[in-house]
Amino acid sequence: MFQLDKTIVSEEVLEKEFVCNLNACKGACCVNGDAGAPLEKEELEILHEILPVLKSYLRKEGLQAIEEQGAYTTNELGEHETTLIDGADCAYVIYDDKNVALCGIEEAYNQGEISFKKPVSCHLYPIRIKQYSQFAAVNYDKWEICDDACSLGKELGVPVYKFVKQALVRKFGEKWYTELEKIAEERNNSKQP
Repeated sequence: MFQLDKTIVSEEVLEKEFVCNLNACKGACCVNGDAGAPLEKEELEILHEILPVLKSYLRKEGLQAIEEQGAYTTNELGEHETTLIDGADCAYVIYDDKNVALCGIEEAYNQGEISFKKPVSCHLYPIRIKQYSQFAAVNYDKWEICDDACSLGKELGVPVYKFVKQALVRKFGEKWYTELEKIAEERNNSKQP
């Protein structure tokens, strides 16, 4: 791990390779697991604000879950998460004609109806951020449902930090990302004979 401003970054963010392969996984990260996607405090109000627009994008099961549980839920640790349908699918999941799980929020964004792309934790995946009082830990999250993404990333030679560049800039800023790139370059150069 190394420190970059007020973050502690795992070496795996630079070393592991990753490119989402939706044709292989069908968007499994949005429908598997036992919790919703982590939400930041400022995203809670945004979800309430955009919900009227999202209603035309979401599935009836998702709308019902949101109606019953709210636009988000809070776990036993007090952390906020996206609402789930029957403890599985994210309530904001929609499916395309190939049965690939997509984000209804992102679809509304792509159609120009809202300015919020999707929760930053989803945008950052496979990176997970853990906020502590003095710093944020930036870690690579290894999940077997993403094995095809790891294979594709290796085939294309794309490290995790490059795959999620837009999300990292969104979360930490352009200056932070530029520093991360410099660190990655220095490490690559020091490994070469």
